[in-house]
Amino acid sequence: MDLRSGLLILSCLIGLTCAVPVKFADCGSTVGKVTIVDITPCTTQPCPLHKGQSYTVNVTFNSDVVSQSSKAVVHGIIAGLPVPFPIPIEDGCESGIQCPIQKQATYHYITTLPVKTEYPTMRLVVKWELQDDHTDDFFCIKFPVSIVS
Repeated sequence: MDLRSGLLILSCLIGLTCAVPVKFADCGSTVGKVTIVDITPCTTQPCPLHKGQSYTVNVTFNSDVVSQSSKAVVHGIIAGLPVPFPIPIEDGCESGIQCPIQKQATYHYITTLPVKTEYPTMRLVVKWELQDDHTDDFFCIKFPVSIVS
């Protein structure tokens, strides 16, 4: 076991919130590159999202362009069809990113993902995009989740 794994296990044992980097697929990032995705709390994959709870999503990415703004667009892919998934704050500049976004800089997009109690219990793929001034994607990622009771 390496030091990083040992520290993660120790943190879990002493009751701190645990998260493991989420395995994701790039689905067309055109003006940026994702380096890591974390969902807290999420200790297994696909992440079990419990109805009535909120999760913190943290995406670290590098920008290839300058942009005055950024906008998040989230969909749940259900039976191959994208279904809009509302999030409380679409403005990336209000989600941990200092705007204007600069070229060749690293950013931490941090937001909350609420899971409503009326959502059906199911497995699905989340498609999360953060777009620049021209609706090009700083990042477009897909990752599996499971909505549970």
